[in-house]
Amino acid sequence: MALALQTFSTVKDANAALKATGTRYLGGGTLVVRAANEGDVSISSFVRSTEPSQSAITVSGGTVRIGASVTMAAIARHPDLGTLTRAARAVGGPAIRNMATVGGNLFAPTPYGDFTVALLALDATVSTDGGDLPIETFLAKRDGSHAIVTSVGFALPPQGGFRFLKVSRIKPKGISVLSIAAVLEQAADGTVSAARIALGCMADRPMRAKAAEKALLGRKLTSDGIAPALAVASEGTSPTTDPIASAWYRAQVLPVHLGRLLLGQVAGMETKA
Repeated sequence: MALALQTFSTVKDANAALKATGTRYLGGGTLVVRAANEGDVSISSFVRSTEPSQSAITVSGGTVRIGASVTMAAIARHPDLGTLTRAARAVGGPAIRNMATVGGNLFAPTPYGDFTVALLALDATVSTDGGDLPIETFLAKRDGSHAIVTSVGFALPPQGGFRFLKVSRIKPKGISVLSIAAVLEQAADGTVSAARIALGCMADRPMRAKAAEKALLGRKLTSDGIAPALAVASEGTSPTTDPIASAWYRAQVLPVHLGRLLLGQVAGMETKA
């Protein structure tokens, strides 16, 4: 069956066209085109927008705005986004990163969506043509959302405060066994004063490790200091089983890799499971 493609100059016009049955929004196409190629007969046509703001990256005054059509490759090479280079490069290989967009990654099902894990740790705001939402709220509602994502925004973390780890069986572009992102703030004495930890593959979408975050507060990033956080790292999780790894295995390796991340023992972009 032939698939139609309509291109609009504004998000508003593209959104109006989405109301037609069987129509899907097309960003980079790594998810929706694959679904169509694999036989998803619910898809009959695509719409896309070429509105310039969709492809813009703005870094100003310690805040970042990334348009929904910006690719992982563009983020990885941006001179002011070195913080996110590792997370952007965790998405597939070079060909995929040249196509995969920020907006599409927000909808990627487990075991994909590694960049969204980073955005969750950064407490990003997701902007749509219908308004702005905290990323946790957006992720909880994304399956029923028909709004077009226009951008994401967040504050740059303190120097050295952001950490990211992807665990996979095959390097450099293997599918995730697990991904972890953390934003940590430390007081003058080295104790953790604030923590946000996000997990990928530990539920059907990226989630916060809130028990671990709480357990880190007031403690130093030493083996003894992080032990309480590792003990509760799996609290509230419901890891998935797929051809990459079982739920049991993901639960077992989470504390190991979270410990490595918190202790600063992650040297490369990916770690083999």
